[in-house]
Amino acid sequence: MKFRSVFDIIGPVMVGPSSSHTAGAARIGLVARHLFQTEPEWADIHLYGSFAKTYQGHGTDVALVGGLLGFDTYDSRIPDSLKLAEKKNIKVRFIEEPDEHDHPNTVKIRLGKGQDTMELVGISIGGGKVEVKELNGFKLRLSGNHPAILVVHNDRYGAIASVSAVLAKNEINIGHMEVSRKDKGKEALMVIEVDQNVSNELLTEVGALASVDKVTKIHD
Repeated sequence: MKFRSVFDIIGPVMVGPSSSHTAGAARIGLVARHLFQTEPEWADIHLYGSFAKTYQGHGTDVALVGGLLGFDTYDSRIPDSLKLAEKKNIKVRFIEEPDEHDHPNTVKIRLGKGQDTMELVGISIGGGKVEVKELNGFKLRLSGNHPAILVVHNDRYGAIASVSAVLAKNEINIGHMEVSRKDKGKEALMVIEVDQNVSNELLTEVGALASVDKVTKIHD
């Protein structure tokens, strides 16, 4: 196994005790918060495998909720996140799922506020690194460790090219890109990991494209 730096070996700066069960969980929660774009009124958190068996002892519960509150892995408020969520009247439920998943550290997060809802499936793969495997029924692979743009669009000719052209015009380099769709010609999702954070002005420009329904970002 190759490591890019010593930090890949010792893990992230974090509130402990576990890089997989705590830091990774906080990162998944934070990615969900970024994608939902606002603080939720409620959260149903479905835990699978090892997460379901040890989530209280390893701090997975407080880490996930801390991420949903916008706390990064090193935030000292993470141990108090359940109390802070309660003070904000955010209703949180933890559901221990009996079924096994493809990965032992798997969580499904359902968020809601008013009429808006979102569902995300994420895994913690070790060392604080995570992957988002599913978003609102779309299959994807999103690390959450790099700036990214998510574009919900109509599955039609030229949609990908028009988004790529806006990024090229703004000198944004694409590191990884994939497209997922539920059915031909229906709603589709573009996931674009980029080399630098993008501005809100660029998001507005992408969102104004004829084929685009919604666009959001994850910043580094």
